Parts: sequence; structure tokens; C-alpha cells
Amino acid sequence: MTSTAASRTRAWSETAERGDKTMTTDVKVPDIGDFSDVPVVSILVSVGDTVAKEDALIELESDKATMEVPSPAAGKVKEIKVSEGDKVSEGTVIMIFEETSGGDSPAKEEKKEEPKKDAPKQEAPAASSAPAPASAPVTDAGFSKVHASPSVRAFARRVEIDLNKVNGSGRKGRILREDVEKAMKSQVAPSAGGGAVAGGMGIPPIPAVDFSKFGPIEEVEMSRIKKISGPALHRSWLNIPHVTHNDEADITELDKYRKEMDTQAKEDGYRVTLLSFVIKASVSALKQHWEFNSSIHPDGDKLIKKDFYNIGFAADTPNGLMVPVIKDADRKGLVEISKELMTLSKAARDGELKSKDMQGATFTISSLGGIGGTSFTPIVNAPEVAILGLTRSKMAPVWNGSEFEPRLMQPLSLSYDHRAVDGALAARFCVTLKTLLGDMRKLMW
Repeated sequence: MTSTAASRTRAWSETAERGDKTMTTDVKVPDIGDFSDVPVVSILVSVGDTVAKEDALIELESDKATMEVPSPAAGKVKEIKVSEGDKVSEGTVIMIFEETSGGDSPAKEEKKEEPKKDAPKQEAPAASSAPAPASAPVTDAGFSKVHASPSVRAFARRVEIDLNKVNGSGRKGRILREDVEKAMKSQVAPSAGGGAVAGGMGIPPIPAVDFSKFGPIEEVEMSRIKKISGPALHRSWLNIPHVTHNDEADITELDKYRKEMDTQAKEDGYRVTLLSFVIKASVSALKQHWEFNSSIHPDGDKLIKKDFYNIGFAADTPNGLMVPVIKDADRKGLVEISKELMTLSKAARDGELKSKDMQGATFTISSLGGIGGTSFTPIVNAPEVAILGLTRSKMAPVWNGSEFEPRLMQPLSLSYDHRAVDGALAARFCVTLKTLLGDMRKLMW
């Protein structure tokens, strides 16, 4: 067998319907430079999809760059051999294609319309003075003719850019992410008359400023995580009426017990942090105040009550903020939660989290305790309706009825969606949480 035949295994068969010959092809990772064991962060196609040559198939992210693996030929995806989170190198088989001989692409063939004979000429409609209707949401339906990868299409949908109006700077006119970002900037650039184009929802945009006029500057590329999370946070902030309730919990006794547990845990290879106790207490509080574990129904008239408790926690990583999720936290004890916290946090820092590890949260906790601060306003992670923020605990004098005594106080910052939760309910939730954190015995109920 020749080297070509060895690298691309093809099985010929007859297609009864058309009489064409089909063959399968192993699609491998091409030369990606001095990279090996690179994680797969996105799979951009599905089994059954038809793709053209140069269409992006998967997205890889090393510690230095994000790269798309293009299709070496036109074909139909028969089988996907990798999953998100898998590590690949040059030569790794990622997919199996089914190709059709005798054509450039097995993708759906467009019917060529024959010119109509003696067709009457259409008169151009008269210009109307009526205002133009509001633009419809940007969807893939209008992108069928454009040359762009699935990831670029998804990005364009998210930022509401019509790809039909974007000029591609890539090979053969392919639209790149940079082209979409350029289109975004042009939408908010100052107009010729000195004004600015209005942003979405009638919000005036921040005017563009040439900072180089004032001194040296450098443009630093955002991490992929920030590029993805930024629009989501912006959407949540614009759509959710945020309110933040601040309070404090006395964790003096809890912290003594935590330190005892942590001393033993170190010998067993894991740590017990305050976050483990807060997760346990939050689940109990969510059970008593179910509205905080709900989501607003798309029709806006109902709340979706959830009878499962998946707690997301914000993890600070070199690439940006990530939110792993502890599934079924109500069924786990402090030791199991502590071990899972350590495992997921390490995976986040090492860039080894899979998409399933960050999905399904019903309530999120963002802790800045190891850094500092007294309070802050965490942004609700829609479609959740609440998020709890923690800052550094501090010793403070607390009146016990006869004298002041030093107590370890933990600041709490609870942000919530005012459409689902009102101020009184938020205060009750925090009172419940404070009570649980202040009395260790109640956490064991």
C-alpha cells in the first residue's frame, strides 16, 4: 500500500439512487507547528453536516493561540472521532468523511434556474417615506450564501452582525472573526456629522477615542474566554434589573471547625475551604426559598421551579474567569464537595475543563475572599436569577448584650433579578444563610 493510501483509507461503494461512487476519508489534524497534545475546545460540525473545502471543523486552543482545523476537502461528516476536552496532535484522526466522486462537493446542489422567456420587466417600487421596520434578530437563516465557519457564524449571531453585509478578508473571501469584530466597531464609530450611531436598545455607544494622541499605547488581545463571556455578561446586565443585598454572617465557630477539617484533609491530599460550607449552606437556603433556584419562563409570566441543585462557582484562571458546576450538591457532603471543588478548580486552571463541567448551574457563588474587598455587585448569570458574592472575612467587635467581643464576620453580597425576587425575599434568604453559617449544627440537618 502506498503512503497516500495508508494516510487516507477509502472504501468505494455504489450509490443506488444516483449511480455515483462514494468513499470514506480519515480527516487528520494537519501540521499545526510546534504544538502537541492541544485541547479541543469546540467541535464546529455535527454528524450528517456537509462541508466545503476550508470550512472549519474543530477549534483548538493552546497556551499560546487559538486555531481552527479546516476541512482538507468537501464532504459529508460520517463520524466524529474526538470530543471537547480531548487532546490532539498532528496526524490525529478527528473525523471520517463520506465523499462523492465526480464533483467538488456533495453538499446540496443548487438548482440552476433557466431564464424565463418574455418575462415582464419589474418596475422598481417607489420610495416610501414610512419609517423602516425594526430589524429582525440575526439568525443563521440569512447566512446560507456566506463563506464563514460555524464558529464565526455563532459569534455573528451572538453580537447581532449580519454576515451578508460583512466583507471577508480571508482566503477566497472567507469571513473571519476579525472581520465581524471590525463590523462591530464600525457600528459604534462616530458618524461623519460628529455624532455616534445609536447602540442596541437605543443606548448611545461609547465614542471611539484615539488614545495614541495622548501617549504610547499597545493593543492587547483578549483571551478567548473573555471574548465569549463579555457579550453574555453585557446581555445579562442590560436585560436583568439587578439589585444587590449586602449582609454579614458570623462564621467564628464555623471557621474553627473548618480548620480542624482542613488539617485532616491535608493529610489525605485535599483542602477544606470556606466555599465548601457556603455551598452546603446555600443549598439549604435554596430549598427554603425556591425562587432563588428558579428561572423566568420565556413568556415572562411564570417561574420555572427547579428540583435539582447545581451550584456554579467562579474560578480565577490565567485565561480569565471560568464557572465550573458542582452537580447535585444537595446529595453531597462537605468532604465530597471539598474534593470536587479542588478537582474542578485545578482543571479550570490547567485549561482542561469540558463544556459539560460548566453547564446546568441553578445558582452561582463568586468568591473574592482570597484577594480582598468588603462588598461588590456580582452580575447574575442568566438564566439564573441570583448570584452570591463573597469577600474577605474580618474580625470585628460585635455586641453580645453585655459587651463587645471579637467575632469573625463574613461579608455577603447577593445580587438578584428583581423580576423574580423582591427585596424582602432577598433579605429573608440572607437571614437563612447567616443562620446556617452561624450554627454548624444546622448545616448537618
